[in-house]
Amino acid sequence: MSVDFRSDTVTKPSDQMRSAIANANVGDDVYREDLSIKHLEEKAADLLGHEAGLFVSSGTQSNLCALLTHCARGDEYIAGQTAHSYRFEAGGAASLGGIQPQPIPFQEDGTLDINEIVNVIKPDDFHYAKTKLLCLENTNQGQAIPTSYFAKIRKLTKDHNLFLHLDGARLFNAAIANNVEAQEYAKHCDSVSICLSKGLGAPVGSVLVGEKNFIEKARRWRKMLGGGMRQAGFLGAAGLYALDNNIQRLELDHLRARKLAAGLSEILGDDAVSCATNMVFINYKNIADLSARLRSKNILISGNRLVVHLDINDSDIEHALTAFSIAVVTS
Repeated sequence: MSVDFRSDTVTKPSDQMRSAIANANVGDDVYREDLSIKHLEEKAADLLGHEAGLFVSSGTQSNLCALLTHCARGDEYIAGQTAHSYRFEAGGAASLGGIQPQPIPFQEDGTLDINEIVNVIKPDDFHYAKTKLLCLENTNQGQAIPTSYFAKIRKLTKDHNLFLHLDGARLFNAAIANNVEAQEYAKHCDSVSICLSKGLGAPVGSVLVGEKNFIEKARRWRKMLGGGMRQAGFLGAAGLYALDNNIQRLELDHLRARKLAAGLSEILGDDAVSCATNMVFINYKNIADLSARLRSKNILISGNRLVVHLDINDSDIEHALTAFSIAVVTS
């Protein structure tokens, strides 16, 4: 069996989650008759301190529904230069919604500079797109952004009449790392997307939360995007199990990531390794060659990032470190 560090998206449902899936109470969710989906949406909204939730197929669909709901054609959203919603979602907001992106660089700590945000907000002039939305990520490249930053950002968005959307694909990792409840972040945002299929271990899905009126509008966009599902309760049951059982255990992933980073530091040097929440980053002269050597020993990595998740145990960490030692010596 391979030890797969490529992403936490590779997690597989546990036996207990599979049992929950098999016994799910299902109905037609387009008709709003699937009780498992209803319970999942309510639970996610409650966890994040918002009025309502919407189950969607992916984080990409969740972010896109949020952008399409907050913005009209010709509007603009601000995001980080390497933000998932800007760089890795196939240009959906621009292509399908006519929404113009305004990217700005991330700072080293994963935040956006507040002065830079203000500088790119467009004046009320018909020559410009209307700046309507600011998009943040937490975590960002594994870095857990502090709640104090969100409080400052919320003041900024209110001062400039902007909506605030949080791509919280790994929001619970940030909450665990900073020892706060996830709603301490979410309370500052107009909408939040959380992913169920990364560290939480569900096979499919994300939940978008916000005010009831916002979610009703987003539901229409979900339908237009082909996201209406019928007996989706099987997926809903997996999501419910994930929220009930797999949030607090994320700390174990963080501990194992730190253990992996410590071992890799001994092999590659302290300056070549960094760790943030469940992610380890390495600086190596020939990543492609190293990756191939590791693959021959059933260790899978993607680029310079290694992601620890619930399918990786302590023995896997030890096996990976042994494989790294051999691969580096022979390279």
